[in-house]
Order: sequence, then structure tokens, then C-alpha cells
Amino acid sequence: MKKLLFLFSILLLLSCETKKQKAFVPDSSGNINHLTVVMKKNQWNGALGETVRNEIATVYEGLPLDEPRFSIRHLVPAAFTGFGRHGRNIIWFRKDTINNFQLVQNQFARPQILAISQGEDDEVMAEYIKENAALLIGTFQENERKEKIRRIRKSLTKNMDLQEKFGLELSYPSAYSTVKDSLNFIWIEKPIQKGSMNLIAYTLPAAAFEKPSLKRVIAIRDSIGKEHIPGRLPNTHMITEAAYLPYFYRTKLAGQEAYLTKGMWEVKKDFMAGPFVNYMLQDSISKDWIVVEGFAFAPSVSKRDYMFELNSILSTLKFKRGE
Repeated sequence: MKKLLFLFSILLLLSCETKKQKAFVPDSSGNINHLTVVMKKNQWNGALGETVRNEIATVYEGLPLDEPRFSIRHLVPAAFTGFGRHGRNIIWFRKDTINNFQLVQNQFARPQILAISQGEDDEVMAEYIKENAALLIGTFQENERKEKIRRIRKSLTKNMDLQEKFGLELSYPSAYSTVKDSLNFIWIEKPIQKGSMNLIAYTLPAAAFEKPSLKRVIAIRDSIGKEHIPGRLPNTHMITEAAYLPYFYRTKLAGQEAYLTKGMWEVKKDFMAGPFVNYMLQDSISKDWIVVEGFAFAPSVSKRDYMFELNSILSTLKFKRGE
């Protein structure tokens, strides 16, 4: 009995200590899709800095003009103290006789991903970045997706149109509102400066996408655009831009296989265009295809963060049957 009480006391102390440690870790800070890189100035201006920019700040898919996945902020080691350590995503380069690469979670702030590349010279540290580039990009992107969803959930919409019509749930902000709700189609829009961010959803019978292909996705998108998404001028409507070959591949959404298409849309016979992201997945019960899509109209400005928001929203898709 005394042993049990002793073990219980130890566990209680450890639990309290863990809570104390968590309490002393500040909230991380920074804009979405920003990355802090800690290295000396000569390294940043040399081959090591170039490696980071080439391997990590790669192009964000599906935009009309190339934009990097991450906006990089460089810090010299002397400035990497206090508030400088509160970024959500950090790569820290340290010269040491022991070569090592590691990922650490919530070291200086919460949530935070800290990557440490440590080695005897710049070549060793650069090689660690090349070897782990895919891991770093995926980990940082997931960290940012979770942060974006956390921010979105601070002011969630109370709109139930998607659930009532299609049995679907999406977590999106109250700034979005339904602008079109027809028999088998919903269009939800958020105004932004000089444009808009948009979500649409509709269903298709099983035979409509029996043989999944990019060609078929384009045909479906163009027919939906003609029927439901008019342009500003009479007799104009949304189509898939032919000059831009979309990305098309299998992925996962709502816990099941889906087809993802990223590309460019335009309005036929009008000067309107922008990026889109489209998911098609099959309802396991009805066998109908569920289509959810996000597209942005934001002329003359960067579009990465707009599309990242739409991608993050679509990633929250859930089936809400019988509710």
C-alpha cells in the first residue's frame, strides 16, 4: 500500500511539473506560412542559405505566378533570444563537432516545430536539409494548417446549409455567407479587397465519374460553371483555363480516397481568372460523388495565403449523416 501511495505521489508530482512546464511556454507567433531561419549572415548569403531557399521555399502548387511555400525570415544567432524564439516554424543551424539533425516540438513556444541542423561545417548542415526537405516541408505545412484551423474556429459560421443539403460539415469563418443555394449546388463566398474567396459543393451520380481522369474533371467543372457560376458580363461563365495544365492526383479527404485537382479557372469571354482546388470523393453509402471546391478571385495580389485558407477549410470536411 505504501508503495502504491509513493508511486501515486511521484506521478502526481510529475503531472504537476508537466503542467508547470507547459504554463511557462509562451504562445508562438507570426503570420501563416512564415519560417524563421537562424544562421550567421555569411551563411545566409552563401551556399547554406541558398540550399534552404531552394529546398524549403519551393513553389506553392496551383497558382498563376510562382510563389514560395514559406516566407522566410532570417535571424542571426545573436538575435535568436526572447521573442525571436517564438516563431511557429524554425530551422536553427549550429556548428558543432557532433553531426546531428533533429525535430523538436514546442521547445520555446507552443505550437512550434524546431528543426536543428548541427554539423562541423556548412556542407554537412546543408546535406541534412537536402535529405530531410520533404519531411520539413510536410511538418511545417501541417503545423500551419492546424494553426489556420485554430484561428478559423475562433469565429465559426453557424450556417447549416451544407449539412442540411449534403450531409457535410466544413469549418469555415462567419465572414463567409451563402450566395447561391439551388437544387444540387451551394456557393459560399467571402468578400476580400478587390475580389472574393469562394467555396462550392455539389453531388454527381456514380456514373458521372466512373472513370476518374483529369479530362473528366475539367468537363464536369466546365458544365457546372456554365450552369451555376456566371461572369460579370451577359452570356459568360466560369471554365477551366486551357493554357494551364492542372495538377491531378489521388489523396485522402474525410478519411477516404479522393481525387485532388489544382489549377486555374477563367471566365469565358471576360477578363476574370484565378486559382482553384477541387476534391472529388465517393459517398460510401449512396455511391454518389461529393465535389467540394475552393477558388479565389484576387487580381494583382499574391494568392498563396488565400488558397492556403481554402485548402485548410476543405481539409476539415466531415460526413454528418443522420444529424
